[in-house]
Amino acid sequence: MDQLLIITYSPKYAAYQKQIRSQQIERAEKMVANGTYKKQRKNPNDPVRFINKFAVTNDGECADIHYELNTEKIEEESRYDGLYAVCTDLLDDSVSDILAVSEGRWQIEACFRIMKTEFSARPVYVRRSERIQAHFLTCFLSLLVYRLLERELCHKYTCEEILSKLKEMNFADVREQGFIPLYERNKLTDALHDTCGFRTDYQFISKKR
Repeated sequence: MDQLLIITYSPKYAAYQKQIRSQQIERAEKMVANGTYKKQRKNPNDPVRFINKFAVTNDGECADIHYELNTEKIEEESRYDGLYAVCTDLLDDSVSDILAVSEGRWQIEACFRIMKTEFSARPVYVRRSERIQAHFLTCFLSLLVYRLLERELCHKYTCEEILSKLKEMNFADVREQGFIPLYERNKLTDALHDTCGFRTDYQFISKKR
């Protein structure tokens, strides 16, 4: 069967790949520093792929085992950031239509990653069907609200940055009268307040409000 191979480049996909890899490199650095390197990891995206193991000296003599970051592996992967290869047998369809569908896949993958990590969609510790449905409905609604907020912030911040900051925005309850902020104000909190249309960073918030 005849097939068509299409290779395209997406700046947004490249930025997404760089973001994910930087987090994986950070985890690999912690593994090396803490000595928590584990063998037999089968996930191709596991941070352990960025770690080199050495058990001999430059002269070939036995030595203590030690680990370090594999900078060549990191550089090699970065060369392909943003590239997407599509192989299809839809020879009668236009290339633009095929790419329009394919280039959206990385966004779907990003949504699944956010659901599994940031929103803890799995594992599910409930058994009744209505509670399982409620759990995933809550997760999907959270994802929707996050995506809308991300768009309003002009995609200037990562998911981890936004959610981490929201979790840090704690308040002190002042004698049942209201609340005062306990968090540090920065550009992201200013952007969140401008987007949502109200302030919590320098105003006393009454119980009634």
